[in-house]
Amino acid sequence: MPSKEDLKHKAAEIIDARADGLVALAKTILKNPEPGFREFKTANLVAQQFAELGMQPKSGLGITGVKAETAGSSPGPTLAVLGELDSLIVSQHPHADPETNAAHACGHHCQIAMMLGAATALTNSDVLDSLAGRIAFMAVPAEEYIEIEYRDGLRREDRIEFLGGKPELVRLGEFDDVHMAMMLHTTSNPAEKLMCISNTNNGTVAKRIQFIGRASHAGGAPHLGINALNAAMMAMTAINFNRETFRDEDSIRVHPIITKGGEAVSAVPADVRMETFVRGRTLEALMDANMKVDRALRAGAMAVGAEVKIQTIPGYMPLQQNKAMAEIFRANAAELVGEENVGYVDHRGGSTDMGDISHLMPVIHPYVGGATGLSHGATYVIEDYDLAVIKGAKAIAYTVIDLLGDNASHGNSIVGGQRPDMSIPEYLKFMRSLATEETYKS
Repeated sequence: MPSKEDLKHKAAEIIDARADGLVALAKTILKNPEPGFREFKTANLVAQQFAELGMQPKSGLGITGVKAETAGSSPGPTLAVLGELDSLIVSQHPHADPETNAAHACGHHCQIAMMLGAATALTNSDVLDSLAGRIAFMAVPAEEYIEIEYRDGLRREDRIEFLGGKPELVRLGEFDDVHMAMMLHTTSNPAEKLMCISNTNNGTVAKRIQFIGRASHAGGAPHLGINALNAAMMAMTAINFNRETFRDEDSIRVHPIITKGGEAVSAVPADVRMETFVRGRTLEALMDANMKVDRALRAGAMAVGAEVKIQTIPGYMPLQQNKAMAEIFRANAAELVGEENVGYVDHRGGSTDMGDISHLMPVIHPYVGGATGLSHGATYVIEDYDLAVIKGAKAIAYTVIDLLGDNASHGNSIVGGQRPDMSIPEYLKFMRSLATEETYKS
């Protein structure tokens, strides 16, 4: 039986032999960016790659998701290796689609390529026959929580229930037989070095808000109107007055925008729309901030005699990562890029639907360099594809080998040693409890 080091050496040979093709695949996805739940071209490309590796892909999961599985030579846990299909909307990005303004300004094109690179090695019989358990390769839609109105429309049409890809795949049962999960994200932050272990991320809920007033001539009879824009501004001020109650360690973030400010400058605004995220490091902190934001929104309406409709939409759970899995990845990262080039970040203020999976099973969500510029911005581009795709694929493959090699001794220990925060039915019940639509009248 080959040692784990022998298996890693073989995996590296396989990935190196496919390096040019993997980088080309990443660049093909870069040139064809698609936002969430519309990643049809990317999904078809992934399904084709899975089939060429001898797997039977399941497509159309959550509209565009793709999943394929392979099995080792003996029983063991199932480990999911994830990649994200979707892009952002960044019109000024150098690789933006001129018609849709979609752009890969977060590196998901490299995620898909590195997942497929790892799959190329791990499905090879010289490696797979020495592993236990199963590997589920999953290309997941709609991680970027954007285009809320569009996605909410899909929900109202019963095409999806949740607005993020991983929660939707949980609902569809695609994680029912998965025991661990991992993925690798690109980063452009030099402080995070060439590869990076991270710990926690904020969770989030989304809100769509409508303030309803009464229109009137803004110059001739403003006293007859009810100014919905004033209600919205008062609500935003009330949110700001609550900020001193947010504890630093809870990493609360509330960042509203006004998406409609009125109909015409000559009329008292009677229909004003807002959107916001409410983020927090823990569920308890997130729910506390959510309550305070709702209270501020009601106060803004009450102050001027308006109505307010508040729709709360389940977002993403806070991310928490398994330390034993992270340590295995760290050791492999050090082997690939050197110990001095492996960074660590304790907490990130952004949100990811990998957080949802982390409440159901052990997960890791580390980072690999190779990018420059500001994440989610027009300057975010991949400069080093060898690092972001090839070394990334090797880091994934090595970690899977460590988890499922040796009769999955590490994998079984990790699965047995972490009790999930929620069962899948409990998670779905909780997420559904967050989805509310209420109207408050003054």
